[in-house]
Amino acid sequence: MTLTINDTTMTSDQNPHTARQAPGRPHQWEVSWLPGQVLDRNSAITAMILADTAAQDDLREGHRLWPHIQGWAEELGLTGTDAIARVSQPPRELAPQEEQHGGQLAPQEERAGGYPDLEAAD
Repeated sequence: MTLTINDTTMTSDQNPHTARQAPGRPHQWEVSWLPGQVLDRNSAITAMILADTAAQDDLREGHRLWPHIQGWAEELGLTGTDAIARVSQPPRELAPQEEQHGGQLAPQEERAGGYPDLEAAD
């Protein structure tokens, strides 16, 4: 288990999740398995440690590491079970329009000329 932590990114050799410094916010971080949440650096490290540990097979309540999973999850405002479920999902990369709107999709009038895609509704 190796986490690589530098000034603006965090990566792991055990799972595909990443953390990065939030664009335009030098003391805030985003973690791929917690989309829409902004964390401080220490919480981002906790999230990456949890993701790394959760990469092990058969991690469930009763496992010898479960007390650690629960503790780290609580630091992030989650339950151990919820954290494992979220980490198990593939990473969600932020789209450029989400970055411009603080993790939220752009309002309809700002997307593609402001007109809904009527063909997609068929």
